[in-house]
Amino acid sequence: MHRTGFASLDCAHSKGFRAMSRPASDGSFASRAARVRFVLVAPSHPGNIGAAARAIKTMGFTRLAVVAPRDPAFGSHADAVALAVGAADVLRGATVHADLVDALRGVHLALAMTGYSREFGPRLVDLRTAAAEAAALLDADGAATEVAFVFGTERSGLANDDVERCHACCAIPADPAYPSLNLAQAVQVAAYECRLALHPAAVPHDRFDAEPPASVEATEGAIAHLERALTAIGYHDPAEPKHLMARLRRLLARARPTRSEIDILRGVCAAIERSKDERRGSKRGR
Repeated sequence: MHRTGFASLDCAHSKGFRAMSRPASDGSFASRAARVRFVLVAPSHPGNIGAAARAIKTMGFTRLAVVAPRDPAFGSHADAVALAVGAADVLRGATVHADLVDALRGVHLALAMTGYSREFGPRLVDLRTAAAEAAALLDADGAATEVAFVFGTERSGLANDDVERCHACCAIPADPAYPSLNLAQAVQVAAYECRLALHPAAVPHDRFDAEPPASVEATEGAIAHLERALTAIGYHDPAEPKHLMARLRRLLARARPTRSEIDILRGVCAAIERSKDERRGSKRGR
């Protein structure tokens, strides 16, 4: 058996933070996610199984398979229940298997989560590529295909025999200076990449995307107004402009402000040009 980097135990209980989400995902994602399973081979600590259950549920997956766990009663273990948090249903629904062959029954693409290629093992690909291949398979072959991500024991990873039962070795591109991930962390990263591959729209859109950038004429008006305001306070000298306005123009081009943001900028310029009382008087005089 070989070290894969999924080594350190971390069983501290934490509520963590709420992940960004959108309204309920479409049915096609749910149907494909139901055909993805996460297989833990010989996990030694029940807490890691509970944390893995939480990790996959946050990404919309529910199928957890456990091969030869050290504690067969992991589902009711206090650490597992505590670290599962809101994923107790996934923990309770986890299937238990005597060996990897049984856990992979019905699977058409098995991805061994290991950080390096084995002499007689399958090809090594990065996780994002593997997730894209999994999504393509699930899209192409309808309800008949299933995919599995296979994780080894915390201390030494997957045995060579188990790696050779998979179709590809799958690596998480961690920092080579310290590539060690806790088992549940590795499960979380794999589940995240698989979710993105299956459901790209799951990435939340920036709330500012709803308001388009200001038009060229609106931006030009703001630049002219800004030049007058800066001249009024003596910051800009039209006789010796240097590159001030060109740099401010570049700043606005890079920022791509919206119309409402341009209006705010012009309001600031108006306040610079005339005091609040003067502007009130001019409004009353209209």
